[in-house]
Amino acid sequence: MFTLMESENKFPDSLSETAAFKGLGEAERAQIYNYGERRIHKPEAVLFREGEPALRLYLVVEGGLKLTKLHEEGKETVVRYIRPGDFTAAAAVFSEKKYPATAKAVSSTEVVSWDQPAMWRILNDYPRFTVNLLQVAVERLDEIQNRLLELQVEKVEQRLARALLRLMEQSGKRTDEGILINFRLTRQELADYTGTTLYTVSRTLSGWEKKGWISSGREKIVVTDPHALVAFSEAGS
Repeated sequence: MFTLMESENKFPDSLSETAAFKGLGEAERAQIYNYGERRIHKPEAVLFREGEPALRLYLVVEGGLKLTKLHEEGKETVVRYIRPGDFTAAAAVFSEKKYPATAKAVSSTEVVSWDQPAMWRILNDYPRFTVNLLQVAVERLDEIQNRLLELQVEKVEQRLARALLRLMEQSGKRTDEGILINFRLTRQELADYTGTTLYTVSRTLSGWEKKGWISSGREKIVVTDPHALVAFSEAGS
């Protein structure tokens, strides 16, 4: 399921400018990082399940996580993708509640996790990090509110365009074709994420492929004309 790494590790340069570590010195970042436990998870590995006691919060270093929830009828819905530099499960751990969703690796994924005692110690010893986490939490709430607003007032096609742009920004990788959403993404998962049907997603993506806005293959999507998607997502808003 995972590989447990050495307890002492060099702080990854890729995380130096992320929101949580902004304004911290090199020694402070390294100390916070090494309070945690570093693991590498294989694709599709489950880090925690919805309803389990929330014992650890996680920071993605490389790869990504998919958060899903189960409906009463047993249907799984994608609620968020966690990119490198992002935390997940902080609120549940600090409130000593259960995990509100299931976290699964979307590719080979490296994470660092901390239990509650370690995090309280970090928050007490590193006030700048505490402020950063609060700002991250506020931004997360803003994103949730924006997504709820999209579901209420926007057309399905606009929601889909915004979702692709959001995922592109979070995990995009430049290729010769365009910007690849750099993890396994099925059309059904995209439908769940945007609150629509597989038929609507397939029909819309096929239309955008004909226009040259995207290209897609088995479980992958490349945004070839992001400017067109931006213009379309903002039309009428």
